[in-house]
Amino acid sequence: MKKTWLAAARFIGIGWYIGVCIAGGFFGGRWGGRAVDQSEVFFGLLGLAVGVGVAAYGVYASYTLLSGKRGNDHEHEGR
Repeated sequence: MKKTWLAAARFIGIGWYIGVCIAGGFFGGRWGGRAVDQSEVFFGLLGLAVGVGVAAYGVYASYTLLSGKRGNDHEHEGR
């Protein structure tokens, strides 16, 4: 039962991380566009793209950390 709750907490944490990265990128981009008197839409989409990229990298990094697959560990499997 404890492992189930631990796994659920990890997935909830990853979900929050994804949401915060994407929303933060979008709204940060809009804020940046307003700050430099440029298009909020363009900077919002640029921030959204950056947020999606950061979220994707974070999910990949957490997957490799949680699964134990780091670096070139697969090269030493046969030894």
